[in-house]
Amino acid sequence: MKRYGLAIALAVLSSCTDEIPDGDTRDDWDKQLDERVVDYSTALRIAALRLTGELPTLAEIKQIAGAPDGAARKQAYEAQVRRYIDGPRFARQMFRFWQDALKMGDAPALDSAPAFIAKLAVEDRSFLEVFTARTGTCTSFDPRTSQFTPADCGNAPMTVGLLTHPGMNALFFSNFGFRRVRWLQETFACSAFPAEIATQATNVGGASPYTGTFPFTSIAGTASGGRVDFRDTSSVTCANCHSNLNHLAPLFGHFDQSGVYQAQIAVPTPLPDAPPAVMTDYLPQGEPMAWRHGVPVADMAGLGAAMAADPEVSACVVARLWNWALGKADIVDSSTRVPAATIAQQVAEFEASGYRLRGAILDIFTSDDFVRF
Repeated sequence: MKRYGLAIALAVLSSCTDEIPDGDTRDDWDKQLDERVVDYSTALRIAALRLTGELPTLAEIKQIAGAPDGAARKQAYEAQVRRYIDGPRFARQMFRFWQDALKMGDAPALDSAPAFIAKLAVEDRSFLEVFTARTGTCTSFDPRTSQFTPADCGNAPMTVGLLTHPGMNALFFSNFGFRRVRWLQETFACSAFPAEIATQATNVGGASPYTGTFPFTSIAGTASGGRVDFRDTSSVTCANCHSNLNHLAPLFGHFDQSGVYQAQIAVPTPLPDAPPAVMTDYLPQGEPMAWRHGVPVADMAGLGAAMAADPEVSACVVARLWNWALGKADIVDSSTRVPAATIAQQVAEFEASGYRLRGAILDIFTSDDFVRF
């Protein structure tokens, strides 16, 4: 009986081995992905809902389904996606998408931020204006007519894209201005804090090592004259996040509770009687502000330029568009990460196109990964 059992096991193993080609290192997920087939009719239905907010018409469905072969169906499908993007309903969908992505909307003061980005998309302008535009960032949008009305915000000496937007700065007002920096990081870098993690941790005498990329002493603590000890070694985890937070927050600290720029820092501290923050609460005297370690910035315009030049920001924009196309939840809130290899081509084309959203959206909705099921 034992010999028969061994023979059966060997036979089963042999038959399984025969089914797997030599050198096939694919896992089960890769094999399932390879089994997908192109279905332009299903892709059309999803594309129509995303790009117009409505189901495709019967004529549009028949045009795809009635094409004589796969090449003709592909051509008809891609032409229809272009018509959706060129149509008036696309503006409304872009506006709604950016309301969700920015977590801002449903009030005129807040809606002007997503309206500004939607206008960039509809007019095929560079997305980098989100970080660099000097005018028009308080644009209004009428969903009934799909019309934009550009307007300046006028709340700061210099407008720097949405970084100085009054609605954003008012909505995310908080102690030290940290909520504004968190919004910036999660929205445009697609990750929560800590924003950077060192390849090698540093022992700073705490219960856990320090993993920030900035030197541990580059953030304020009671030893440097700060009123809050961000260097507290009893909880080094806090310093890991504040390594980046403190190098950015002073820029946003000048906006008061109404989102209006003030000459002095206008955000409170969590200390008794909530006194306003001062520069030495964030950083030791002489320590420069920075977007990332090794990327110092002197002012908000410098921050906008640094973000516009950061490849991580480009990848984040394309990843958010991918999640939207595929019906996924917020990329940070749900940790729904898009594999870098999946979007590499679209990111490269997005950058090569001058960072235009329309082309990126067309690339995504006509890609193999979108039309295969």
